[in-house]
Amino acid sequence: MAKDKAYKVLAEQKGISNKKAKELIDRGLVYVEDKKVKIARAEINTETKFRIEYPEDIEILYEDENIIAVNKPAQVDSYDIQDAIEGAELLHRLDRDTSGVLLLGRNEAFIKKAINEFKNRRVEKYYVAWVEGVVYEPIEIDEPIFTIKKGKAFSLIDPVRGKKAHTLVKPEEVQGKKSKVHIEITTGRTHQIRVHLAHVGHPIVGDEQYGSRTQSKRILLHSAKMKLFDYLFEAKEPKDIARYK
Repeated sequence: MAKDKAYKVLAEQKGISNKKAKELIDRGLVYVEDKKVKIARAEINTETKFRIEYPEDIEILYEDENIIAVNKPAQVDSYDIQDAIEGAELLHRLDRDTSGVLLLGRNEAFIKKAINEFKNRRVEKYYVAWVEGVVYEPIEIDEPIFTIKKGKAFSLIDPVRGKKAHTLVKPEEVQGKKSKVHIEITTGRTHQIRVHLAHVGHPIVGDEQYGSRTQSKRILLHSAKMKLFDYLFEAKEPKDIARYK
């Protein structure tokens, strides 16, 4: 029986590029019957029938001639949403694991103005997260962040090379040794919330990259609300954020 690498067989079967096929396997979206395909380069039978399970449908929160606001599901790349909505361009990005409000622009003039608002820190951004440990009172974090972008991005607190970053954390509820918190950020550094919370000893649940010891299907962070110009968008909390366990 003929054999070939899993991603090549998938590409052939679905009429997509090898790169796209490898990406789908790496993202854990490809199945053979009930088993997830874990290794893109694994040698498999060329007759193998694959199934791609895309995450839940993207919910459009609002749209007009200038802007589209979507409730991004966790485990979906921001760029995949951009690719799925014709004629739309990302105004900012959310990490793959982060769910919630994601904004895309529809025309060049608006996109330019909106990106300028982000740059000048005039966009209000509110998040909800579950974190390790007990948070009793508000925490304000003003620590400069430096990002290393070789391969997988990684950020750290660095007073010398870092860029200004500001995060405000307010407690909502405590469950065991985990806390649900509301977060407001005025800057938008790579992994800002994750790094700042880890820095004060409260890494986000499931965020092993920044020190969480709790296993979770994803990093429990949700973009709950965003204000840009006169627009205000809100995304309902998914089940894993609304209630911890």
